[in-house]
Amino acid sequence: MKRITLFLMLTLVALLALSACSAAVPAAPAEEAAPAQEAAAPGGGTLIVARAADAKGLDPHKQTAFSSFRLLELIYEPLLGLNETLEVEPNLADSWSWSEDGLTLTMNLHPGVKFHNGDVMTSADVKFSYERILNEETGSAARSYFSGIQSIETPDDNTVVFTLAQPNVSILAAMTNPNSAILDSRTVPDEDPSKVANGTGPFVLESWEPDQTTILKANPDYWREGLPKVDGIEMRIIPDEASILAGLRAGTIDWALINDPKIAVSAASADSELVIDRTPALAYHVLQLNSGREPFTDERVRQAISCAIDRQQVVDTAALGEGKVTAPATSPFYAAPLDELTCYQKDLEKAKQLLADAGLADGFSFKIMAAADEPPTAVAEAQNIQAQLQEIGIETEIETLELGVYVDRWLGTDFDAVVALNGGNPDPDIMFYRYWHSTGNLNKVAVYNSPELDKLLDEGRSAQDPEVRKAIYLDVQKMLTEAAPWVWLYVGYEYRGMQPYVKDFTPMPNGSIKYLRDVWLDK
Repeated sequence: MKRITLFLMLTLVALLALSACSAAVPAAPAEEAAPAQEAAAPGGGTLIVARAADAKGLDPHKQTAFSSFRLLELIYEPLLGLNETLEVEPNLADSWSWSEDGLTLTMNLHPGVKFHNGDVMTSADVKFSYERILNEETGSAARSYFSGIQSIETPDDNTVVFTLAQPNVSILAAMTNPNSAILDSRTVPDEDPSKVANGTGPFVLESWEPDQTTILKANPDYWREGLPKVDGIEMRIIPDEASILAGLRAGTIDWALINDPKIAVSAASADSELVIDRTPALAYHVLQLNSGREPFTDERVRQAISCAIDRQQVVDTAALGEGKVTAPATSPFYAAPLDELTCYQKDLEKAKQLLADAGLADGFSFKIMAAADEPPTAVAEAQNIQAQLQEIGIETEIETLELGVYVDRWLGTDFDAVVALNGGNPDPDIMFYRYWHSTGNLNKVAVYNSPELDKLLDEGRSAQDPEVRKAIYLDVQKMLTEAAPWVWLYVGYEYRGMQPYVKDFTPMPNGSIKYLRDVWLDK
């Protein structure tokens, strides 16, 4: 029986409480529900997993590619986690508390957690990990999240005290990120994390043949009792997602991460027995313009491009309509109304006038960089944008690159423009600060900042009232779409395909597959 699970994300409450509901379409008949049978889930077996793109490295503090996260989150863990409704929950820290002034955060660690090499995790490892993240020489992707930390104290092995320069309500969300993983202070740097994986997660890295096969085995000392339920995971890299679907249909693959909407729609056909989870995503598709290069240094040129693009047409053409035009913030609570944002309706006359005002009435040309495999819609998005921009005299050349080369070029700001898929988060500070604040560690990639934007982002980080924060981030989104350093396009879906005998996988709107730790094989 085909079953499509749909998580409908509703609204963010208090700090990060994003509620969600799920429904199965069509619903299973009552006689098939059998909750008592699944309660006695047996363990064992190897889960055969397929995906199109491999991790680009093993150091959790440095990776930015989604494909890297999908491996590393099975090996490493951060202090806190997000549950299936994107609420912050305990993880390596059992509990936390704030001082009355909001400047001191005390974390109480889960006792007896072991790294894969047998070392017991202590507060010293947490202190080491966060100091490594904060060290600019590390090149950590999460450094901006924690830039307000003034000191880290370890009064005992299971207590960590963070002292902040100013209140930062988003720091808890930041502590759920794979880039905030806890490393073993006794082995780093003698064992380079880019070469040796030693986490606290449910699976141990046994072997990794890049772009081929990854073998994970169950962590026998995992601190969550009874998990993981399978003996291990064999993760196969199959670049062609049509071949992944063929493997699912043939029964040679148990579970697959699907990115291409065309493949997902085909997999969910009426005659299929496969289970396809389809979850609204927080990650967003975007056209990034390099405001440091001519002619994008001129705001009018960037605005002209924004005004010339019909975003819904991009969704319909590249993703079969499997998506929704998005504001810069993607969580429903914080997302700005589209009719309040600059040029969210296509306006060719305005676009042409803006180009004329910039002295480019005859148009110009530039290159759009796209990754070949993340996301699989990238080239189609670039092609549709290419066709639309021709209507105002702008010619583009599309550069299609292997993902590793693309990431290196992107991080080096070596592009005119890129089509990208960027991670979303229920807290807008996590989405915006590192890109758009002048001190953000990815601001060099965003290539745009302003004193007014810095002020708003600092206010949003410290404001504690959700409605006050919502108003602040509405202004942030208006400012960004007016300046148009990027053209925000749409959010799509997270797709996961599996055999009917794969039980208890929980999909996540942020794309995480950490709940493979709960999966068992009913066969």
